[in-house]
Amino acid sequence: MNVTLRLGAGTRRHLFLVAAFLAGGCGGNVVGPSNQPEVGNNTDTFQWQVSNLSGVTQTFTYQWSNTGVAANINQASALTGGSATLTIADAAGTQVYSGSLSNNGTFQSSSGTAGSWTVTVVLSNATGTLNFRLQKP
Repeated sequence: MNVTLRLGAGTRRHLFLVAAFLAGGCGGNVVGPSNQPEVGNNTDTFQWQVSNLSGVTQTFTYQWSNTGVAANINQASALTGGSATLTIADAAGTQVYSGSLSNNGTFQSSSGTAGSWTVTVVLSNATGTLNFRLQKP
């Protein structure tokens, strides 16, 4: 199942909760309120977190405004099963980063085009807690 959210600056947690709740009707194990989802989507800073995942398979896509040409990526997750992948494309649609959210640390995207970047999180039978932040350097 895919969930596409095109959210602007200042997006708050309640919008994510509504989308997660609506997606719950699609069947399967998806992110819901018990996973304490949090999304902060602001110009030059994006953060995402979910907790207590248990075998979740779901895709999330966001548009993020980055006035820079690169992003610092900080990943701090505790994935105990399945997989979780973060992929970032710049405003021209060029992939500038892709990595497993099981790899913790700080990473740098490739150089890209400023503007509306696409952030995609793909969960496949994911179990655990996931957390990452993107920031313009």
